Amino acid sequence: MAAEAGFGVVPIEQARTLDGLDLFKGLLEGRYPAPPISRTLGFNLLEVEAGRVLFGYTPVFDHYNPLGTVHGGIAATLLDSVMGCCIHTMLKAGSGYTTVEIKVNYVRAMTDGTGPVRAEGKVINVGSRIATSEGRLTDAAGKLLAHGTTTCLIFPI
Repeated sequence: MAAEAGFGVVPIEQARTLDGLDLFKGLLEGRYPAPPISRTLGFNLLEVEAGRVLFGYTPVFDHYNPLGTVHGGIAATLLDSVMGCCIHTMLKAGSGYTTVEIKVNYVRAMTDGTGPVRAEGKVINVGSRIATSEGRLTDAAGKLLAHGTTTCLIFPI
């Protein structure tokens, strides 16, 4: 499958030479393509620093469930993404990670009238093999929509 302009995957040979913060700074600056999932769901990287990332997303009707609100899987995906990515910013070159466990708490529903939302991930702890982080999904007024925690496994790539 061909990459669409601006979206793709950094080749693993190149990714393993970059520490996580350099990779995410490159994504933010457009030096590396945005992952295809961000196009599919319509979210984007807004801010990055060591141990913290911020994504933006605007809820849309196409993401509704049968009850007329944005499917909870969208919030879970946003939280899984920011919680994993903030961990990635702390990893040395040659390291990767994968989610082992995720916990999401839903506080308020999203609709296409909610307006832009922000998903923020912050590292709790990064060890040699296991890392944990937390995430918050808020609306433009700062009201909490969902929050979560994750545990990730760190491994060589």
